[in-house]
Amino acid sequence: MSEARLPPVTQVAMASLALIVAGGIYLAAHMPRAVPLAPAVGLLAASVLLLLCNVVALARAPTFNRRAFFGVARWALLAYVISAGLLEYVFLHDGVRGGVLVVLTLSLVVYAVHIPLLIGFTVARYQPASGAYADAP
Repeated sequence: MSEARLPPVTQVAMASLALIVAGGIYLAAHMPRAVPLAPAVGLLAASVLLLLCNVVALARAPTFNRRAFFGVARWALLAYVISAGLLEYVFLHDGVRGGVLVVLTLSLVVYAVHIPLLIGFTVARYQPASGAYADAP
């Protein structure tokens, strides 16, 4: 069975999400006291860099079924935006403010984008790039 060579999206996404989780654990461990933000910002920046690498790698993959990807990822994005919105509400309701709220909000954005990207990739990688689901959405 010959499978098209695709970038390591799954591995990169899992590393990115691990960085987000580590940053969240770091912030939670210091709250409600003052939180030094530098380590959490560094983890967030590394996670964003990995997300951008995944997006660029998928955009450059010539044999990737983009139509199947977008067909799945857009619905997953809707679900995860709702999930992230609920988590943001919890943060606001619990009184999280300032820099901690900014870091947590940006972490939720990475979460809400990277998981749908991962779900869409997982489905689209096994769909042929030619035929009914070929090319753009």
